Parts: sequence; C-alpha cells; structure tokens
Amino acid sequence: MAEPVADWILTAHARFEMARRGIAESLVRRILAAPEQRETVRPGRDIFQSRVKMEGKRYLVRVIVDVDRNPAEVVTVYRTSKINKYWRHDESDL
Repeated sequence: MAEPVADWILTAHARFEMARRGIAESLVRRILAAPEQRETVRPGRDIFQSRVKMEGKRYLVRVIVDVDRNPAEVVTVYRTSKINKYWRHDESDL
C-alpha cells in the first residue's frame, strides 16, 4: 500500500466530475486513505489509484491531487477499465 494523504479538499471541478462520473466521495476518501499505488506525475502533483469493483465490473479509480499545498487539493477523479494501461507493475506482481 502506498503512502496516504490525510488532509485534503475537493475542488469544484473534482466535485463536478465525480457527480458526472458517478464516483462517491466515500470512495475517494477510501482511496486517499489507503491507495494501492501513488505516483508523482510532476513536482507537486500525485495520482492515487486503486482497483475497485463498480457496477459488477473492475475499474481503476484514479484521484489526481495537488499535494504541494495544505490542505492538498483533489483536482479530478475518474475511473477506467484500462487497468493495465495505468497500473505500475513491479516484481512483486509477477
């Protein structure tokens, strides 16, 4: 499990996209508290992601967070069925 982020807020854009995409705040909270993976995409911005089952299918939910501020800001959230495209595999996965 990757390092979590405890103190965060949702931006208006993130709230809009969560509503549009049917992603509950409770799921975002769970991912930020215990992400399966955390990846830095540029200084100050990380992606927290976990594999979840939604509507009977398996998805990767990705939470994009600006971590260079206090509290951290959730920029956007989305789900994808293309788990292998974004999942970072390491030797422990083999």
